[in-house]
Amino acid sequence: MTLITILGPTASGKTPIAAALAQALPRIDGRVGGEIISADSRQVYRRMDIGTGKDLADYRLNVDGVSVDIPYHLIDIVEPGTKYNLFQYQQDFFDAYEDICRRGVQPILCGGTGLYIEAVLKGYHLSPVPQNQSLRDSLEGRSLEELTDMLRTIKAKSGTVMHNTTDVDSSQRAIRAIEIETYNLEHPMPLRELPPIPSVIFGVNIDRELRREKITRRLKARLEEGMAEEVRGLLDEGIAAEDLIYYGLEYRYVTEYVVGRLTYDEMFRQLEIAIHQFAKRQMTWFRGMERRGFTIHWIDALLPMEEKVMQILEVCRNDEMKKQRNI
Repeated sequence: MTLITILGPTASGKTPIAAALAQALPRIDGRVGGEIISADSRQVYRRMDIGTGKDLADYRLNVDGVSVDIPYHLIDIVEPGTKYNLFQYQQDFFDAYEDICRRGVQPILCGGTGLYIEAVLKGYHLSPVPQNQSLRDSLEGRSLEELTDMLRTIKAKSGTVMHNTTDVDSSQRAIRAIEIETYNLEHPMPLRELPPIPSVIFGVNIDRELRREKITRRLKARLEEGMAEEVRGLLDEGIAAEDLIYYGLEYRYVTEYVVGRLTYDEMFRQLEIAIHQFAKRQMTWFRGMERRGFTIHWIDALLPMEEKVMQILEVCRNDEMKKQRNI
């Protein structure tokens, strides 16, 4: 079954579209015909609700006066304070995807974490390499040129190649690449090779100024809903402030406000800027996906929901007809 992917920057309205699409698909055994797999690197954490923008109400629709729950996956699956990563996401996605397909339901991948989306669509070959702090300490302070030469030497021993410049576009990435190659040399293991997933991809195209306006409005609303109180609750559980700061964006700035490093106004201003920058980076990634060979069908965020869903279904029908002609 061909996966449907809905991506877009933060505040573009991806989840309501995915939920409306799931509801519009033909029902199976009396249940909705689609289920949503989240592609968000932070919504995996339990009790981190407001700051990650889970908006779980988006998965509950009112259809002709009847409440309909849209099933979702990969939300609330790990505890705060842990370091969930791309390798774990790829495994969890594939398990959810196989389960949904096995039941004859349409899987819908929805989110804004471009790396997670691309990893599962391309079938990245990854291995669970732990951090090697002693190795990191020994490499600290070395120049990017030195690290690049070291990485090239290690890759020559392992028979792998410098497949792209992201291996060495910063010292931090180069050290991580050395860490991975060193681990694989010392601990040869078969990779769990997950196949590429065929998908029809849709992007939510939202005007830049409208996106900025929505981000600011949503940030104010989330602070009023109790985002600072959510962070205080997590700290009270014993989760270290630095662990929350690690998750970035809302959790970084709101934590720094809660522990007294920032005033409320400083927190709001810096966080607002950071979210705007994050949305811009998301769009840069999605445009990069197009350059790397992905076809993204862009949908105007301002269209009525019914029209958005109709466009998606029409493109999917045409894609299926094209496949049938090529068989």
